[in-house]
Amino acid sequence: MEEEHMPRRELESIHGIPLYWCFVEKWGQVEAFQARPDDLLISTYPKSGTTWISEIVDMIYNDGDVEKCKRDAIFNRVPFMEMSAPNFINGTEQLDKMPSPRLVKTHVPVQLLPVSFWEKDCKMIYVARNAKDVAVSYYYFYQMAKLHPDPGPWNEFLEKFMAGNVAYGSWYDHVKGWWEKAKDYRILFLYYEDMKEDPKREVQKVIQFLGKDLKEEVVNKILHHTSFQEMKKNPSVNYETMPSWALDHSISPFMRKGISGDWKNHFTVAQNERFNRHYEEQMKGSALRFRMEI
Repeated sequence: MEEEHMPRRELESIHGIPLYWCFVEKWGQVEAFQARPDDLLISTYPKSGTTWISEIVDMIYNDGDVEKCKRDAIFNRVPFMEMSAPNFINGTEQLDKMPSPRLVKTHVPVQLLPVSFWEKDCKMIYVARNAKDVAVSYYYFYQMAKLHPDPGPWNEFLEKFMAGNVAYGSWYDHVKGWWEKAKDYRILFLYYEDMKEDPKREVQKVIQFLGKDLKEEVVNKILHHTSFQEMKKNPSVNYETMPSWALDHSISPFMRKGISGDWKNHFTVAQNERFNRHYEEQMKGSALRFRMEI
């Protein structure tokens, strides 16, 4: 998209899930996407540590070689499958041209994942983050990423988030859907809060899941390179190479805080109580347990 701005448009819907108009327009390409058996799918609800886990995995694939991981921007190294913006980026086309093994990023709920991923029994990594921090991070992302409709004030956005009237729909349905699928497929289910608390332990889980064997010093190098401080200043991961008509970093940086518990700076007491009641209803009967802070 060569225009100097991205018009903010209301979300459209694909199979009942709210999504950006330009993604919906090309949805046929997503449904027809052909996975390869050695693809690794990285799936998250938006604002749940997607870029972080993507960089960790690319580092593991490249045996901790920092220079190799700076070969291109993260959105070219780990293409965003359903991404489609006119005259700009098309994720399925990017992926079709890529040599194997490919890293594939998605935010789709399980029911929208192209069936070829299940048929090929691809390995998948899902990262889940607590709903309150996701809501806050998503609010800031809505402001700076021009593909979204205007989020309005925080209290209005929070209501939309709780109702699932945001891009990619309900956080609750998303995490529960992937959690259930993880029982039957090769899905490593990780928690953002665990990654913050003990990155080494969680990175070791990923290394093991990928069937790799890396020396201690390589693991330590990966941990250093994928720390929030390092990633925030690294142009190949911080999205600053994206044009400002798509992502406006002057409104809010793409990599904002990277902490757990920031919701406490945004939720009022009343909002928190209301959210907690709603959360209990939505998560009733699920074995999923989240920590709202660490």
